Amino acid sequence: MTDQLSRVFAALADPTRRDMVARLTEGDHSVNDLAAPYDVSLQAVSKHLKVLEDAGLVTRTREAQRRPVHLEAEVFDLMTKWIERYRRQAEERFGRLDAVLARMQDDDPSSTHPQEGTAS
Repeated sequence: MTDQLSRVFAALADPTRRDMVARLTEGDHSVNDLAAPYDVSLQAVSKHLKVLEDAGLVTRTREAQRRPVHLEAEVFDLMTKWIERYRRQAEERFGRLDAVLARMQDDDPSSTHPQEGTAS
């Protein structure tokens, strides 16, 4: 897994890291802030942040004594482009399938004239 897209998807495979990313969309947080909702050590949270950092999803800066964690939102553009390409391809395939089904229905004489029931 050397390409960035693979690292990003691998990093986001973990629900704790996805939650951290979701919380970082609200703004920068300290490691302690990010660790607060989890019943894990600061070391475990730091390991999660290291994975996110290696994937390019977050950066840590130094502001005096504070080291806020910042979400690098432009990485989501890379993911969005990849997803969008396959979404368009899937829509095209579904469109072709819809056309085939419509032609099949047009060619089926029983589909245009519903059978009338008889009274008993």
